Amino acid sequence: SRSEKNMNNKILIVSANYYKEISNNLELGTINTLKENGYEYEIINAPGCFEIPYLIKKNIDNFKGFISLGCIIKGDTYHFEVIANETSRKIMDLSVEFQVPIGFGILTCYDLDQAIVRSDINQKNKGQEAALACIELLK
Repeated sequence: SRSEKNMNNKILIVSANYYKEISNNLELGTINTLKENGYEYEIINAPGCFEIPYLIKKNIDNFKGFISLGCIIKGDTYHFEVIANETSRKIMDLSVEFQVPIGFGILTCYDLDQAIVRSDINQKNKGQEAALACIELLK
């Protein structure tokens, strides 16, 4: 169980950096939003989105909230659906089971152009949205 004494007041950002440009933009949106709202944070990288739930679970007792960032782009096989569905399901399971807010900033796009728009700091930056969701739940 999550005990208050172990937990610092920080948010952990778990960022899959498979698509570097995309993850950098998502991280920027997240970090700016956390700073604007007075939150401290740490960031760790995952090799891909599938590894994000493992890293959240490994750190579940040490942070007040989490933000998951990454990008999954559809290819020609069923792989996209498996990764997107299983990753999001496990993140939701962790959030509910441990009663911890986890902002969901994982893009699921049909192509790189969609991902660029959804990660752009001046457009629909989903990192910012994920950070705002996490902050809202912490209030």
